[in-house]
Amino acid sequence: MSALGVALMLGGAGILLTAAPAQAAESTWKAKCTPSMGSDPIEGTGIADITAPAEAKVGDEIEVTWKFVQAASKNPDIIDLPADSLLPTGTVKAAGAQTADVKLEGPRKNPAIPKGGDMKLADMKGKLKLTAPGDLTLTPDVYNINAKVMGMNVDTKCVPLEKVPTALTIKVTGEPAPTTGGSNNGGTTSTGGTTSTGGTTSTGGGDNGGTTSTGGGDNGGTTSTGGAAGGGGGGTDFPGKEVATTFQCSSPGPTEPLNGKATVNAKKSGDSYALTVKLGKGVMNSPADLPAGAMKASMQIKVSGDDNGSVKVAGKPNPAPIKNGEPVNLEDMTGTYKPGAKGKAELSPGDMTIDVNLGGQNIPVKCKATKTAVSLTLETEDAGGVAGGGDAAGGAAGGSPASGGGLAETGAESDGALRALGLVAGTVILLGGAVFTFMPRRRTQ
Repeated sequence: MSALGVALMLGGAGILLTAAPAQAAESTWKAKCTPSMGSDPIEGTGIADITAPAEAKVGDEIEVTWKFVQAASKNPDIIDLPADSLLPTGTVKAAGAQTADVKLEGPRKNPAIPKGGDMKLADMKGKLKLTAPGDLTLTPDVYNINAKVMGMNVDTKCVPLEKVPTALTIKVTGEPAPTTGGSNNGGTTSTGGTTSTGGTTSTGGGDNGGTTSTGGGDNGGTTSTGGAAGGGGGGTDFPGKEVATTFQCSSPGPTEPLNGKATVNAKKSGDSYALTVKLGKGVMNSPADLPAGAMKASMQIKVSGDDNGSVKVAGKPNPAPIKNGEPVNLEDMTGTYKPGAKGKAELSPGDMTIDVNLGGQNIPVKCKATKTAVSLTLETEDAGGVAGGGDAAGGAAGGSPASGGGLAETGAESDGALRALGLVAGTVILLGGAVFTFMPRRRTQ
């Protein structure tokens, strides 16, 4: 007799050989997604399709699947996401017949996602062992997106902003199982979702940066007289004073003001001065693994007093990889100042730019210096240089001439440069997580 015939006979006798039918239902809710860098969260609408058996019995271990019908945001217009770079983890709340958090995890499997494209995330799956009869409801809850790009891993956690509608209900039959506790969480690999706590290291770094910059702020007013005047005598080395600065960064940088410090030093060479700008060291821990050559800083020095204009200086890329949690030290920045007037020239840190290069794509974070002070005063002779405009000899150490006048691109250490770096590592390098959430507000769903 054929297998089909046996199945029909047994079916006629009331014996069911087929598995319980599965059911799927969507749930829609508003979510807030926060990258581990501690930047502004982004709000959007998420839609999840939850699949599980329609019926089961006590003692069964069922599989729960979460399909991302719609993520809470799109990939921002910052960088293309490579294939297989995003790993989702999440939680489904079980309630009613029993209470449990079902942990789910998806594979790191996604298509390449262009800038501005829809997020495509793999389905997440987890298991739940049934312990009590009755109606069991399943409701999607928090989820996390881990991004792995250029050897870096960063997380973004998304939490509901409202009560999430129940997705589906399972009919559970049988006798209650003995309570053993804790076994009904199911999926063992799904603990990956807790990796989002890794972001707390960057938050701590930001806090530490803030405390050091407070001292810098106190110094800001007192250092406005600049360093020791020089240039007219016989000496050639002119050290500046460390001054406090405050920055306001544009997207994808942080929205809150950043505090930092910088020192402008000069060495006379002929009718010009070789400038070296030193940034404070290790004021923040790296929020992610950074490869060698991933980032570099540049700035412009504001020239005031009898001379005026700006001088661009630039630093080299980080020479070695930086591990997550390790102190970040930006390289010294150098350039050339050629005076354009006789008298006293006052040199102050100005605006800052940190460039991050990922796969050949350069991502600049620009931060305007809203508070600065004179770090160095030089006694100069007119050498046909800066006076009245931009730096005619700017960036001798690798930077192009600065555009005319005004503040330029300074690189204060502390919270400023390094938290801006943190934001790049957390909004640009974050990719899977911040990419999942960091998009222009006009695109927020």
